[in-house]
Amino acid sequence: TSLTPSSCKAKTAGQQSLAVFICKYIREVPDFPKPGINFKDISTLVGDADAFRHVIRTMTEAAAELKIDLIAGIESRGFIFGAAIAEKMGVGFIPVRKPGKLPYQTISASYALEYGENTLHMHTDAIQPEQRVLIVDDLLATGGTVGATCALVEKLGGKVAAISVVIELSFLGAREKLNPYKVLSLVDYSGE
Repeated sequence: TSLTPSSCKAKTAGQQSLAVFICKYIREVPDFPKPGINFKDISTLVGDADAFRHVIRTMTEAAAELKIDLIAGIESRGFIFGAAIAEKMGVGFIPVRKPGKLPYQTISASYALEYGENTLHMHTDAIQPEQRVLIVDDLLATGGTVGATCALVEKLGGKVAAISVVIELSFLGAREKLNPYKVLSLVDYSGE
């Protein structure tokens, strides 16, 4: 494992010092959950109070002008960042969960991961028509989970204001697949 990933960098030149700071706290775990996957572990990031606070503040500031009504956090690491940002912004939080986890009536959307398939669920009363929703997760890889969450938001009549993630794996091309949605990411792994 490594806590100093060499391919981690800022999305824009002006954020390079931010990226250097954040990248120090992201542990890379090779061959997890299966051979060939280089997992980006954020438990070391959220385990450090200063690093976690800095990331939440930066993500909140990046979304401040978007006029957000709600934040949808994707199970499970999106809950960590999404709930904290929702509290900072003074808006509600929607848990987007895997099958069998939500107790009320749900809608669902299926998606493919880089290492499997799954389905996401959202309560049918989570969003009112025209509400603006910020979708939050820890990592944007192929875009499957985020794309499914966008579909859930829109199925309930909401508007996807933006997608906010800590880490983007730009070499997988999710940003292009998610066009025209706005994607906000703090750091990028582009050459793996």
